Amino acid sequence: MRERVGGVQYSTKWRARGRSARSVLGMPPLARFAWGVLVYDVAVVDWGAYVRATGSGAGCGRHWPMCNGEILLRAPRVETLIELSHRITSGGAFFLTVALALWALRSFPRGHRVRRSASVSVALMATEALIGAGLVLLELVAHDASMKRALGMSLHLINTFLLLGSTALTAWWASGGGAARLRRQGALVLALGLPLLAMIVVGTSGAVTALGDTLFPAASVADGLAQDFSPSAPLFVKLRTVHPILAISTAVAVIFATGLVRALRPTRAVAISSKAAAVLVVTQVTAGLLDVALRAPVAMQLIHLALADLVWVALVLTAAAALAEAEEPVGTNLPNSHPPCEISGPPPAAMDS
Repeated sequence: MRERVGGVQYSTKWRARGRSARSVLGMPPLARFAWGVLVYDVAVVDWGAYVRATGSGAGCGRHWPMCNGEILLRAPRVETLIELSHRITSGGAFFLTVALALWALRSFPRGHRVRRSASVSVALMATEALIGAGLVLLELVAHDASMKRALGMSLHLINTFLLLGSTALTAWWASGGGAARLRRQGALVLALGLPLLAMIVVGTSGAVTALGDTLFPAASVADGLAQDFSPSAPLFVKLRTVHPILAISTAVAVIFATGLVRALRPTRAVAISSKAAAVLVVTQVTAGLLDVALRAPVAMQLIHLALADLVWVALVLTAAAALAEAEEPVGTNLPNSHPPCEISGPPPAAMDS
């Protein structure tokens, strides 16, 4: 049997075990776990950027999933430890995502959106692992500057965005978010779809640009500009001039779109997520410009990527909140929301004074 708690349907077996379906934060345990998996995934993605920025991608040689053909390493190098730690944390993300999907399958009925999004997250996590393994096995790591690596990095970024988006939707819907409705919402779909598509484009260009900063470091800003405009410069370097333009244009589109969505859907959930997206995208562009001025230090690259991931997640959540069905309000499970109270007994007119 199942019962409904705050707009979310859960199996009664959890309550039979004496567990509360709501935490002190006002959301079910599954929702809290999903949000935690999302935060962990963002951290793992950022650590992967550290592997790339430090040139440690070949630290385990042409071996996967084992490291240098060994299970227990003897006298490993720093690069090996960095790459191995990324594989371990990535493996943890995979098992957490599988656990999230199994929990969702046990807690929600067949065909429920939480089950679907959690299952998609597992598929995307598997694809993420396969892309990472392919980069290692094909030796598209360390100082490789081929177009195959650029394509692989772009596919990796797109899959990462989709993975973070599906995990964010799992957490949102598990928290009580209503199902998305696309019919007769053309203006909203267009307003949200364009900046989401722009984020994918600017994200892929940013991934290749960051790789260029690693492979072709500039001694100074002037030296970097000379490299950028050189006719013989590789694609990795040429994108240094294109990426900032794309990033600023995308930021403008995100700010405009989030303002439009707030006007069309003036709800608390939309206001929170859309304003967060606008603030984050301004911060992200500022961090990108600072990254260029400082000649792409590793710390700034990590901050820049983390902000890009957060902008993407905020946009996905804005879309989920704005497109939610009216009969299941998305704000019912926010921390400051409370279900209506029921008063038992006779109506006020029949009460004794």
